[in-house]
This record gives sequence, structure tokens and C-alpha cells, in this order.
Amino acid sequence: MTRRISIFGATGSVGTSTLDLIGRDDDAWSVVALTAHSDVPALAAAARAHSAEVAVIGQEALYADLKEALSGSGIEVEAGAEALVDVARLDVDWTMAAIVGTAGLEPTLAALERGNSVALANKESLVSAGGLMMEAVRASGATLLPVDSEHNAIFQCLAGSRLEDVRRITLTASGGPFREFTRDQMAAVTPAQAVKHPNWSMGAKISIDSATMMNKGLELIEADHLFPIGLDNIDILVHPQSVIHSLVEYRDHSTLAQLGSPDMRIPIAHALAWPKRMATPCQPLDLVTIGRLDFEAPDQVRFPGLRLAREAARAGGGHPATLNAANEVAVAAFLSGRIGFLDIATIVEEVLAGYSAPKPRDIAGILEADGQAREAASRIVERVQA
Repeated sequence: MTRRISIFGATGSVGTSTLDLIGRDDDAWSVVALTAHSDVPALAAAARAHSAEVAVIGQEALYADLKEALSGSGIEVEAGAEALVDVARLDVDWTMAAIVGTAGLEPTLAALERGNSVALANKESLVSAGGLMMEAVRASGATLLPVDSEHNAIFQCLAGSRLEDVRRITLTASGGPFREFTRDQMAAVTPAQAVKHPNWSMGAKISIDSATMMNKGLELIEADHLFPIGLDNIDILVHPQSVIHSLVEYRDHSTLAQLGSPDMRIPIAHALAWPKRMATPCQPLDLVTIGRLDFEAPDQVRFPGLRLAREAARAGGGHPATLNAANEVAVAAFLSGRIGFLDIATIVEEVLAGYSAPKPRDIAGILEADGQAREAASRIVERVQA
């Protein structure tokens, strides 16, 4: 049976991987909506290639460009933040939520409120507004399918089991490109060095988060919402080969692990086909060639983002949203050459230390905390840069 799907963030790495998978069996999928932030040529090409019903560009000023690019195609064109939310409410069977940043928060919530299957690759949604997101899942009966390799691995290891039987969850981390660097060495790294992940092919922002290990901190917060066994029962383990993606230990002390090649199409395919499985073009796992699997405890002195994320998760309220927003501003400043690599965590910590707003009770409150954090982080960037 053909399934109706929408892909939010269709021109990013997760979106293009999803399109690659569905393009291998066009008869199985009917593309309803594709969205992008600003890449008009890529969005138009994807919409034409997959015969989408509607294409939405996030930047309203680019509406005319997208309209022209899709002229004669019969594909409906929309633009702007409100259009993203409206399209998220369309009747589909499956939605990929892969918009990067808080721009994806409201569309993701709208898709969950619709009550269908949502594959979640927008970590900011759970980090900033996890309580609201999970409440929407419970209220609508939506199926939330985690796409991050770590959370998807946990989801697979929990298949057929009860969460109350879980003793511990361990998220694995590659350690990034600077796993063996000293703090002095990290102080001198460039954006070009930081975006070169040793195992995964990802966008610039996520690659920087991996290099600082803030990415794993954000995933810790996500896991706390997705698999509520208590924050103290969720660990992080450095595993440089990126073969084991997460582990689940049960109360009988047996441990299940999900293994696979470091290719995002594997967890995406799992979410696409769930509760079944589908073939992928990914490389099969060859443990003989890999030869060894190494593990080590993370160094929270060299990578303070791990500590900051756990502290923000424990504090709750608007702290996770503040952490995420400050980190986005700091990462953007580093990528543009305005601050150093180590300044990223320093800025995030300073913004968190100054947080004093009341607990957000809705999306508006989350966005207010997000905006205040961005303003505070931007002021610090200006000071550090000067």
C-alpha cells in the first residue's frame, strides 16, 4: 500500500538520505510535502523528481524564486513559518521532522498533534520542548520514531520489552575529531578541521556539536524524554569506531546493543519501514575487517558540553532551551571565525549561569527563553570577539 509522506528539511543530510531511500521504490511512497529553509534549486529539483504535491521554502522572501523554479509543474508553492506549520497538519501517514534548529519546533509539534507517525531527526524539538512534545504524543496517539542513530538503536533494543525492566541506557559517542587533543591543541583548531568528522557525513552545525561533544549532551536530554528511566541511569561512553550505536542493560544484567555501519540511511530506513524492515544500499557490517571495538569514559574537562547538558536537563524548565539556543549562536560564531573553538562551551556556560526566567508552559514560553538566550549569547560573542 502506498504511504503518504512529508519531509521537513528535505535538502539537508537527513532529508536527502530519506529521498534517496524512497527513490529506490517510488511506488511505495507518495510525497505530499517537501520543505527547505533557503535552498530553492535543491528543493525544486527534489519536488519535481518525487512529484511532491506542495513545496515550502522557509524564507518568505524566496517565494517568487521557488514559484518560478516550479513553474509548469503543478506543484503548489508556499513560503514562511506559518506555511510550514500548516503543511505539517496535512493528512499524511509518515512525517520526517528534520528541520535544523528551533525553526523545526512548531512544525514538529503540529505533526505530532496530527496523530500520525513522526520520524524525529530535529533534536532541538525534544531538547527545548521535550515535555510539550511528549505530551502531544500522549494526547494524539502519535507514533514517535527516533532517527538519531543512538536513539533509534535504543528503540530497536527495547523492541518487545518493558521500559520498567531497563536498568541502564548507554549512548555511545565517537569522541569526534579531537578525541585525543589536549585543551591547548583544541584552542587552535579551525572550523575546517572541526567539520571533518572521522566516521559520519553530517552538516556543519552537527559536525561542530560532535567535535565539542555537545551533540552527545543534547542526545542525553533527548533520551531522558524518549526513555524516561531517570537521568542518573543514562550514561555516555566513547566508542571511536561508531559501530555500536547504543546499549540497553536490563535488570537481569543482560545487555542488548544495536550495531551497524555509520550510515544515517540505516536508522532512517528503520523509521520509514517500521514496524517492518526494508532493504538499504548501505554497507553491511564486517566485524572481521573492523577488527576491534574500543571504549573509554568521556573526558568532561576537555569536553564540558557533556556536563552542561546534564546540568541543564537536571534543572529542567527553560534551561535545556537556553543551552540549545546559546550553543547554536556560539557554533555559528565559531563557523564564521568570530570566536575560538573553546569559546563555544564557555559562552554556553555563561548564558546558562545567567538564566532566571520562569518555567515555560507552552511554545511561546519556550521561544521566549530561546530568544533571550540568543540575545545573551550574541552579546558575549561580541565581547569575546572584541
